[in-house]
Amino acid sequence: MTTSTAAVTTSQRTIEYRSVPAPVPAPGTAVVRMASVTLCGTDAHIWDDDYATELPIIQGHEAAGTIVALDSADAADSAGGWAVGDRVAISPMFYCGTCHACSIGRVNACRHMSVYGCYEDGSLVTEQAVPLEKLYRVPESLSLDLAPLSEPISIAMQAVNRGRATAGEKVLVSGAGPIGLLATVYLKDLGCDVTVSDMNPGRLELARAMGADRTLTVTPGDFPTAAQRAELDELTRGDGPSLVIDATGAPASVATGVDLVATAGRVVCVGISDAELRLTLRTLPVKEIDLLGSRNSQNLSGEALDLLDRHQDTLSRLLTHRFAFEDLDAAFATLVDPAAGVGKIAIDFGASTSTSTSTGQD
Repeated sequence: MTTSTAAVTTSQRTIEYRSVPAPVPAPGTAVVRMASVTLCGTDAHIWDDDYATELPIIQGHEAAGTIVALDSADAADSAGGWAVGDRVAISPMFYCGTCHACSIGRVNACRHMSVYGCYEDGSLVTEQAVPLEKLYRVPESLSLDLAPLSEPISIAMQAVNRGRATAGEKVLVSGAGPIGLLATVYLKDLGCDVTVSDMNPGRLELARAMGADRTLTVTPGDFPTAAQRAELDELTRGDGPSLVIDATGAPASVATGVDLVATAGRVVCVGISDAELRLTLRTLPVKEIDLLGSRNSQNLSGEALDLLDRHQDTLSRLLTHRFAFEDLDAAFATLVDPAAGVGKIAIDFGASTSTSTSTGQD
């Protein structure tokens, strides 16, 4: 029997490498040999046993690799379009197809959703069997080690699409973490004017490098300052931005966005937390704003790969650290270290030793 190696998060901050039976392709699935997996904040919470996940679990939901095996019927079906050797990105989200959200096409909000690496075993394993419909072809011009970014890009695209962004619009992105930065790139691709706010000067520097037209430094309890409000007023003729994307999950940030957004504007909340948000019942009706939630994506992996392919140089700036698959303990310790200046961490399956690079965000 051949085996694969899986990294199993068994308890809080504990990962064990285990030999598991190598997957065999069933009809409608492919075996993918993993090339790269990127980590996000959700991974940090799962590793810290602070998430709605049952341990033990194999983490990893942002992944790309190469097809190494297909069921004989699928391999013989040239019309199916898949072949051994194809480079693929994995869409990790599964939905029921029957709940109310699914019935109206909002599969990203499925009541019975599951996600690789979050609620079932994921991609921190050398080989994984994946349904063919969850695979997206990586463009030939796109480096395979960047392809896992298509998953968080799809989440950022969903938030922007929820906000119905249009060319020429003045948009405020609150939070220059990965999702806020990816939303910035997509908004610029759509032709919007983008202002990014954050408390971290290093993140704001990266936001400018990734295309933000301007940035605003957030001082807790004093944002926006009179000067910053005057800058936004001059930019928007006193109306305020017509769209706010909040990628912080912080109630104070959302409340500020509601205050700043133009009358009849839209505020999209893609940041998640358990904190309570308080608003007066005068604000929403009087300004008649749309306050919208955004979760996952409506199968936008293909569009995300296209955006990534067209903006590789810009989007690659987000990958600040790389580690080998064998060095996950160090990778996760870096992920949760506020002083590390992490944008995104990539796990490389072809490397035998760990490396760590930084863009100087810290």
